[in-house]
Amino acid sequence: MSSGDASPRVLTIEGPGSWRSRALNLVLRLASGSTLNPDADFAALRERYERMDARCFPLHRSVRREAVDCDGVPAHWVSVPQSLAGRTLFYLHGGSFAFRFPHAQTAFAARLCRQLRASALVPDYRLAPEHPFPAAPDDCERAWRWALAHGCRPGNTVFVGDSAGGTLSLVTLNRSLRNGEPLPACAVLLSPAVDCTLASPSITDNHRLDAVISLPRLLALREGYVPSPELYRHPDVSPFFADFTGFPPLFMQAGSTELLRDEALRVADKACAVGVEVEVELWPGVPHAFQLAAFLPEAARAMKRITAFVVARTGWQV
Repeated sequence: MSSGDASPRVLTIEGPGSWRSRALNLVLRLASGSTLNPDADFAALRERYERMDARCFPLHRSVRREAVDCDGVPAHWVSVPQSLAGRTLFYLHGGSFAFRFPHAQTAFAARLCRQLRASALVPDYRLAPEHPFPAAPDDCERAWRWALAHGCRPGNTVFVGDSAGGTLSLVTLNRSLRNGEPLPACAVLLSPAVDCTLASPSITDNHRLDAVISLPRLLALREGYVPSPELYRHPDVSPFFADFTGFPPLFMQAGSTELLRDEALRVADKACAVGVEVEVELWPGVPHAFQLAAFLPEAARAMKRITAFVVARTGWQV
């Protein structure tokens, strides 16, 4: 693929979306209806969210979760009976840089491990606002270096990130590339947030349609994560402003009605312009990070499409 004359492959999934997605959107809209205040008690919010997470996303007994110290960054390995040695998913979880949902995110990682017969390394990077930028990208970079030093082969590793984890995946790729360090075979990014200036048209176009994210919520979370507006265009904050030359193949999925829809499209255009292989899928009627909701038919279909992309870039037999 030559630079400057390529366009990303953008596939718009046809259909209105399932009734289950519509029902979930309604529940999420009710659950996230209150405005998030920058002075909110984030510790109390995390405790409430994690109780809900444990109640709604029980882990299957076959899922193994093993704690590990990645050079000072707490993390855990997720594996299932189907996992084969040597296949690694480096999974950076979402949560707006401020929250984590251990059960939902571990369950998602486990489902992907079953599909790909791999294990997943999941760093528990530090969270804002107690630990603002650059704590999270520093932790992710340190964990990736630890993985490389402890037997993870780059060609047999895939980056996976949802939401803020997609952002951190792009930042970690950019840092590694600029430092001359090994890169994974490919990266899967689910609704990444890439531009802290909030310039994507979908942030206004979809402001009445997104059931999870609102502009006031984005502004509050940005205030907690980024200590100064002068950093908004820094590529470690907003990977849209990075140089994508040399990036591995990228596969992105986003909902057609979510605020972050155009974040994926803008990254795809910019990366493709410098010769990076990029595929984007837009899914109708689904909430942000819908892939984590295993009961959605769209999530199962999306998982199969992720698997096909990864298999084609790694040569893994599944």
